[in-house]
Amino acid sequence: MGRHVIRTKNFAADAADFIVEQARQALGERNQFRIALSGGNTPRPIYARLAAIARDLPWKLIQISFSDERCVPPDDPQSNFRMAHESLFVPAAVPEKSIARMRGEIDPQIAAREYEDHLDALAAQRGETIYRHDLILLGLGDDGHTASLFPNTAGLEEKRRKVIANFVPKLNSWRLTFTFPLINDARHVCFFVNATKNAELIERVLEGDRQLPAARVNPPAGELTWILGE
Repeated sequence: MGRHVIRTKNFAADAADFIVEQARQALGERNQFRIALSGGNTPRPIYARLAAIARDLPWKLIQISFSDERCVPPDDPQSNFRMAHESLFVPAAVPEKSIARMRGEIDPQIAAREYEDHLDALAAQRGETIYRHDLILLGLGDDGHTASLFPNTAGLEEKRRKVIANFVPKLNSWRLTFTFPLINDARHVCFFVNATKNAELIERVLEGDRQLPAARVNPPAGELTWILGE
């Protein structure tokens, strides 16, 4: 595994450029680009910038998934899909076939199994045992969570499943999320962390403090990049 830390004052622009670079590399090597988007507020300006600079990307060859989702309908203000739809999919005219949405509006256990089955089917089409992302985008919560793998939740210990419903007691709600086995099998994982995030928290994660779920992201056969806003 290679790890890279990029500190930038041009956070959204550099992050969008990074995604385009990864897309072009994957398309050149495999004629396909598999990316998992992260949610929350941090990526919105990145996705908007991406939509503006990447209109010429062959979106029909790009497969977009989500690393996690809140258990809400797709038009809910809290929906990660809605945020990506507004900031990226509509402005960039991304075809619907390229987007795999987590169905946050149905029973969480069924939604997680359905999503895992979908990724498994895509992998099987290419004779793969696991759906390997070219790039998984992640964020960092103030408690060290990433995707919807929160401290002191059952999902942290999942070793077999790739997508699960994870109950988060502090939020008293279920979340749909990728698990570490799927995240750590990616060719490249990238954390986007803007300048408002606590510097001490970031250092603890970078130093490998496993009390913080984000520190468990460690793709053994892939690359790990941190893009940190300053």
